[in-house]
Amino acid sequence: MADLRSYIFLDSLQPQVASFFATVSQGFLPVAGQASLFVEISPGMEINRITDIALKTVKVTPGMQIIERLYGMLEIHSESQADVRSAGEAILNALELKEEGRYKPVIYSQSIIRRIDDYHTMLINRTRHGNMILPGHSLFTMEVAPAAYAAFAANEAEKAAEINILEIRAFGSFGRIYLGGEDKDINEAAKAAEAAILSISGREMKGGSGG
Repeated sequence: MADLRSYIFLDSLQPQVASFFATVSQGFLPVAGQASLFVEISPGMEINRITDIALKTVKVTPGMQIIERLYGMLEIHSESQADVRSAGEAILNALELKEEGRYKPVIYSQSIIRRIDDYHTMLINRTRHGNMILPGHSLFTMEVAPAAYAAFAANEAEKAAEINILEIRAFGSFGRIYLGGEDKDINEAAKAAEAAILSISGREMKGGSGG
């Protein structure tokens, strides 16, 4: 039986979040304003069956299907929130699970670095897939498990403040987000990201990043 690690609905992809996933996705790219659903399960290969169910139920588009050693992750999106929710319900029915069967996320680390150094910005900018961070700006980082919830945290942070999305990793053992911007904006974005994660209910994780 599949283990439902993450299940999270994003009501409206924000411009930078949508553009970021369009940059890194190997599927069909999302655009701002679309609704999105992230589902993460184990064993990873089962994500193929989940993708098949979602696409045959309603008209949704797959942006990412990632299969790792332990986990599989699927992102689907559509202009219609109702279609995305219907696809999600079909997935849950096929797994014989409910949304509450997902794991409640755990924040493993979060920090704000003020007035980031020039050389530090170079290290980050060489590895990011989103916008750049500038010297003197503040940097917010968060590490969370299960990983897919990082996408929700980043999307809510962009709703709350004028920040730059530097990096979002929404698959694997841990999810990570990097946000850059002015001090006051990063403060608001950090609050929104934390509140987003804390708002998600589910089963308690049994230590580490596994189930």
